[in-house]
Amino acid sequence: MSDKAIFLDRDDTLIEDPGYINDPEQVKLMDGVPEALIQLKNLGYKLVVVTNQSAVAHGIVTEKVLGDIHDRLKQLLVENNAFLDRIYYCPYHPEGVVPKYRKESNSRKPGPGMLLQAADEMDIDLGQSWCIGNSSRDIEAGLRAGCKTILIDMPPSRQKQLSSPVLPAGVSPDYRAVNIKEVVNIIKKHLRSSSEQEKKIQPTLTDETALTSEADVQVSDLVEPTKQINAQQPALETIEPETKPTKLKIQQSEQNIPTDKTEELLSGILVQLKNMQRAEMFGEFSVMRLLAGVVQIVVLFCLLVTVWFLMSPERQDNLVFIALGFAIIFQLMTLTFYIMQGKK
Repeated sequence: MSDKAIFLDRDDTLIEDPGYINDPEQVKLMDGVPEALIQLKNLGYKLVVVTNQSAVAHGIVTEKVLGDIHDRLKQLLVENNAFLDRIYYCPYHPEGVVPKYRKESNSRKPGPGMLLQAADEMDIDLGQSWCIGNSSRDIEAGLRAGCKTILIDMPPSRQKQLSSPVLPAGVSPDYRAVNIKEVVNIIKKHLRSSSEQEKKIQPTLTDETALTSEADVQVSDLVEPTKQINAQQPALETIEPETKPTKLKIQQSEQNIPTDKTEELLSGILVQLKNMQRAEMFGEFSVMRLLAGVVQIVVLFCLLVTVWFLMSPERQDNLVFIALGFAIIFQLMTLTFYIMQGKK
């Protein structure tokens, strides 16, 4: 039985992309990548990177240095208990300056060559696999290979840096996500829904078989009585249904007044609100925010102690000032943590 895989783009999907990376020290993992890869591996998927590396054709980096960069990527993942099964890259570009790599290739996305090669070499069922990336090239390559696809939406500032639109006409992903953490949730939800559908289909087929056999028995029992009734009764005249008034058609056409502009505007607002909500939902865990919450609880405790000292019959002003002073100090610490979180 063939395996299933997750095909992942490299730049702006697994690692940050400052431009053409030509030094292993420039490799920096995107937020949440190790945790996401661990969860995908636990779901039974092989993890395969498929990346265009035209920097080789343009003479910016050699294949040896590119190998060092990928070794650095693997090292950073291993340090976080995450692993890749294989990395495929395409060094070719039709406008490259290095003659050896100056050509068009089906392996270069949006061509599906790298995915097809991986499927052949690693015994992968493309129909059960996913292709994940942040550009139309990744989505088109996945669709042409027969995979399900998820587009990771880039922020508007990053989209403006691209020379071509992120998603041209005719290329539509199966799903969209704001980051790789939401990618994992989408795949988990898809697997759950597929499993539930399979469970529903099995009893449905059994019920239909039983109903069919029962219906056959009932039909055979009713054949003879039906023939006798038809022989005794005269044929009934067919009554033509009255045509509906044309006024109803006019009312229906009046109700279908086009509101394309309004619907487009509302749809755009809804998509923007969903993206904002999803970005907040799948935001990264913040230690500073956690510390601020804990210290804020301490502030409330100090204020309660202050009130208790004030209401005490043996009131001591020095204890009141001490408790109030601690409350002020801890409140300043809370504000500091929130400011540090905002500058992170």
